[in-house]
Amino acid sequence: MTHGPGKAKERRRAAQLRGWLRRHMAWIIIGAIVAVLGSVTVAQSPANTDTAPLSARNPAPDGAMAATEILRQHGVTVTESDSLATTTALLAGKPRATVLLYDRNGYLDSAQLHSLLQSAARVVVVAPGLRTLTGLSRGIHNAGVVPNGTSTLEAVCGQADPLAAGRVSGNGALLYTGADVTCYRPSSNDGGMYAASADGRLVVLGSTALLSNDFLQVEGNAALAFRTLGPTPDLVWYLPGLGDVPNDGGSPTLNELAPPWVGFLGLWLAVIASLAVLWRGRRLGPLVFEPLPVVVKAVETAEGRARLYQDSRAVSRATDNLRAGTLTRLARHFRLGPEAGADAVLDAVSRKINRPAPELRMLLLDHRPRTESELVQWAQRIEKLEQEATAR
Repeated sequence: MTHGPGKAKERRRAAQLRGWLRRHMAWIIIGAIVAVLGSVTVAQSPANTDTAPLSARNPAPDGAMAATEILRQHGVTVTESDSLATTTALLAGKPRATVLLYDRNGYLDSAQLHSLLQSAARVVVVAPGLRTLTGLSRGIHNAGVVPNGTSTLEAVCGQADPLAAGRVSGNGALLYTGADVTCYRPSSNDGGMYAASADGRLVVLGSTALLSNDFLQVEGNAALAFRTLGPTPDLVWYLPGLGDVPNDGGSPTLNELAPPWVGFLGLWLAVIASLAVLWRGRRLGPLVFEPLPVVVKAVETAEGRARLYQDSRAVSRATDNLRAGTLTRLARHFRLGPEAGADAVLDAVSRKINRPAPELRMLLLDHRPRTESELVQWAQRIEKLEQEATAR
């Protein structure tokens, strides 16, 4: 008996808790959704990972996280940069640093590339296009690509780094000619995948596979990448972005004028608005059951079928239906019975209206309208015939 009040109090608390949960269930669900979306956003933020090809923070097959981590383990300080201003500031404090440049979209112009080459002690450019290569050096030129079927290339040159690295992968690699040092030639008449100036301040690598996570362990790719990028204690890993595109003096666009947080805020406002609509929107009521069978007026059925025939341009099918309906009604009017054929119906009509049976056969049975206008005219004629035959 002493435990009765305590149990009653616990039941009241449980009932109050269930009531509170029912009243606030919508807010609980919204909060859970917002928390999940926030976690996903933080997990995919650029501070943790990057999806850009050859990025030092990209763990995907086309990224270069493995190469940068190994360089750091061997004492090389790798600093990432995505703008020319940041790279120039870093080089001001590290005049002996090496710069890795991968400008796959060709954002930098000749003046910017010349300034970068003058600021850095050494520049290693990966798979440069025509604009990038021309801005860095007037002596090195594109010489095509490695022929299909050539999976590896041998280091046939006098350069120390390629000779130490040995054979590397060459699928889809670019070739360059005109440099003072050219290595990894598919043949004696082709350019090389590795090109360097006489002073060694500019090195051109014709393949991103040499640094990518997917092919770093293949052949001598890792050895060539580390010997090319690791001779100095500092390495600036520079991937140009849209902010490096030279300003042509035109009016700034709306995207340039808007602060960087506008896009993120707009996304969150759209999510919150959608949740509010789902929360406050009218719910659908219960299903309405209609008793069957449903009585549909004959005129509605006829009009519906007529519209279907018109939409599908079924002139022949409509003709057959009109003919069958007319014969059925005429047979019923003359009490010929269900076994009566079309000839018996025509004979009865011929006797009633004093018109030759062949003429009636030509009108009712043999005539075949081809167009909708002919069908309308024919329907009017057989309707007039039926009215004459059934008139008292």
